[in-house]
Order: sequence, then structure tokens, then C-alpha cells
Amino acid sequence: MHPMKKLFTICGLLLAVAVVRAALPQPDLIAQIHFAGAQKFSAAPDVAAFTNEFCSTAALALRNQTADKLAPWLAAWLQPNAGATVADGAAKLRPLFDDLQTSEWFLEARAAADGTPQTAIAIQLDAGRAQLWQTNLKPFFPAGTFQPAGGWLIFCTSPAAKSLGEALAQKISKPGGGWLDADINWPRLAQWYPKLKELGLPETRLSVTPVGDNLQVSGKFFFPENLAITLDPWRVPTNTVHQPFVSFTAVRGLAAWLPTQPWALAYKILPTPNQLFVWALPLSPFQTFAAAPVPDAADALTQAYERLQPVLDLQNAAGTFFRPLTMNRTNDEIHFVGTPFIAPFLRAVREPAGQFLMAGVFPNTARSKPLPPQLFARLAQPNLVYYHWEITAARLGDRFDELPQLTQLGLMLTQHRQLGSDSAALKWIRKSAPYFGNTVTEVFQTGPAEMTFTRTASGGLTAFEMLALGSWLEAPNFPGCNLKIQRPIRRPHAHPQIITPPPAH
Repeated sequence: MHPMKKLFTICGLLLAVAVVRAALPQPDLIAQIHFAGAQKFSAAPDVAAFTNEFCSTAALALRNQTADKLAPWLAAWLQPNAGATVADGAAKLRPLFDDLQTSEWFLEARAAADGTPQTAIAIQLDAGRAQLWQTNLKPFFPAGTFQPAGGWLIFCTSPAAKSLGEALAQKISKPGGGWLDADINWPRLAQWYPKLKELGLPETRLSVTPVGDNLQVSGKFFFPENLAITLDPWRVPTNTVHQPFVSFTAVRGLAAWLPTQPWALAYKILPTPNQLFVWALPLSPFQTFAAAPVPDAADALTQAYERLQPVLDLQNAAGTFFRPLTMNRTNDEIHFVGTPFIAPFLRAVREPAGQFLMAGVFPNTARSKPLPPQLFARLAQPNLVYYHWEITAARLGDRFDELPQLTQLGLMLTQHRQLGSDSAALKWIRKSAPYFGNTVTEVFQTGPAEMTFTRTASGGLTAFEMLALGSWLEAPNFPGCNLKIQRPIRRPHAHPQIITPPPAH
């Protein structure tokens, strides 16, 4: 699996191995979405960070670029899946993507008894744009129906979807809710877009609503089978993690999930760690660290060395890395040799909270301030599976472009495409970053096959999610996510494209 996809899966979902089948809330659901539209966002001065993120000039350029890519992709996808060949399909679909960004709309997609997808869309349009939709969509859906409804257009892909259109007619007659409400059954959607299977996403229900000057993101994950995770008491390495930090993440319940992931099998350590802590300091763009509690740190380090050596040998022979990557082992530490600017390590750590396997790419500074009591209060919440806090502006920009520097270097070393300095995505990130404040995300297990998540964030996304989204949108095969550079680059004295921080304000 592609590294970006691994990180999406690990950080976003925290899935676990299943043992008992559980019922999904709506088995026939494919997707149910309500989007309030950029016109509503731009008229909301209280959420300046999100308004800038979605409506700025840089955001508009990225939105247009993305629509330019999606139109030909969707036209090509519809040809085998809708059974219609339209010679100028991309040109017909392209203006509709502009309306989907700016206007309010509802979508309902469900699987019929025979598995055939049925879809209806209700979108708020003036008469001219409504006529454009009818003219441009009819060639793709000859049996499709179009019904005006008081400033709205209700489109059904076929007469069989009429009941979905009627349901949407009821929704548009009521006052709108949040800015984005979605319920997406990813496994069903993957039947028509198989690449989604690689992510292993469960059905996801979410709602995005402005609250004060922040966005409140809340929702649930519905798993097709009951979870078998164990929520052991937290074991925080308090002597190793210290303030000041700009990001802190804690996750537990990994021991049941990691063995089910094919990409993780080559690196397995027994017993499988059940918790992981990740934190970042503000002193250097490379001071991001991770630690996992283990029963015997020395044994875990030995296992890690034995697992990693054949992997590195294989990847070096295949030319996977920018330079060959080798390991040096001491009693309590593994050093990775062959990377510019950073000094990756894996270290056995012993402290009062227990023993840990710690990873980093830059020296950890000496302990200065202990962890705040508020952090332990958050971790003490019952059934908490995942906790993440960050100062998003500091992670994305501030003095060092902290996380962008680290991810750019990681992409370069593994011969993947970096975000170009002139790319629309990087310009969007830089334009948005200064407006962001604190982002807090919490995930709880709230049922045998259910997790509930909440997030408070000025921009709705974390720093990593912004960078991952930007890299995805810039992928040459978007909406695929192939960032791999096809021809290995062998330039011994070349340096990565380190992003120059913007001038201080």
C-alpha cells in the first residue's frame, strides 16, 4: 500500500480486527450528502479561517484545478458504468463542478435490490444553470429525469430513482442544517471505485457546523463487524514527552488492528504494541517523535533490527530510496545512515512509566517542563481511543514550516513527488495556514461496532490532513494517489526541495 494511504488509514480510523458480524444502520446506503455551498461560507465572517481556506484566491485556483481533473475522469468513468459514450463528455461536465462548489445541494445514492446504484441530486440553481444541467447531463443519462422545484433542480439518474428524488424534495422544503452533512458507505462505494478497498474505510457519518469562530466536526464510524480492541490504561512516557510541544497524539487499541494490515506484517514486533504516542516540538522542523510501550525495550529493538534489515536490503536493491539506507546497531539504539539533514533513530527507552520503543529523525531536547494536568484529564475520559491536539498554524508555517519540511524530505527520500513551490496546493496551504488555531480531535468507542469522533478546529483539518490532501490533489493520476517517481533518481549531491518559510509578520 502507498505510504500516504497507510497514514490516512492509521491516523483517521484506528480500525480493529473483527470477530462478530454487526448490522449497519442503512444496508442499502451508498452515500447521503448535504453541502451548503461556498456562497454561504463567504457570507460568514465569524469563521474567517475556514472562509479563507475555501474561498480565497488560492483556494479558488486549487478548486478550479481539481475540477479540471475531475471532469475528464468522471466522463471516462461514466462511459463503462453508465453505458453512455459522450464525445465531449469532459466539456459538458466541467461547468457542473463549478455549481457543485458554490451552490447548496443534496445527494442520495442507494443500491437497488439487484445491487444497481440509484442516484438523485437536488441543487439550488437559477433557470439558466438549471437548463445547462439538463442539456449537459442528458447525454450521459438518457433515461434521467429533471424536475424544477422552486429554485431547485431535482435530477434522478433513472425513473427507478424517483423515490430518492421525492425524499430530496422533502429535504429542500426544510431549513438547512450544518455546512456539510454526509453519510458514506465506503465498502459499497468501493464496488464502483475499487481503489477505495485499499483504505478499508468503514461507513462514515459526519456533520460540520460553525460554532463561534471554529468548526465543529462530529460523527460516527460504523463497522461491519464488532470490534475486538483492548483499551489498556494509558502509559505515557512522561520523562520523554515534555513541553513546549505544538502537537500531541495518543492512540490505543492497536494490538488487534496492526496484525490485520498487510503493510505492517514485515515490521511486526511481538507482542504487538497496543498504544502509540506522537509529539512535535517547536524548536526544529524535524523534531517529531513517536513512542510505543513495550514489555521489554531491548528485545523489541532486537526484533525491529531483524525485521528491518531484510526490508532495507530489498528496497535498496530495488532503488526505492533516494540514497541507499543502512542501519548501525548499538546496545540501546539503531541509527539509520544515508539521509541528509536528519539522523533517524530507533531507541530503547526506560522510565518510571515502563519501557518504550522510541523513534525520531532529530535529537530530542532535554526535558524542560512537565506535561500539563489538562492533558491527563483528557486522556482519562472513558473509552477514549484516539486523542490529537495541535497548533495547526505552527505545524504548517510559523517560523519553520515544521511539518511541510519533514513531509517534503520524506517524500524525496522515498522517491515520491513533493509539493512543488509553485503548485496550487502548496499556495493554498500557505495562504490558509496563518489563520488556523488549535485543533482538537477525540475518538471514542461507543458501541460494539461503533466509534464516535469530535473535532474542534478553525479550518476543519489538521496540518497533516492539509498536506496529505494537497499531495493527493496534485497527484498526476488524481483522483488516484500515485506519487511514486517512476525512474529512480541517483544524484548523490542533490538536496531535497526544502520549503522556504514565508517572511515573518
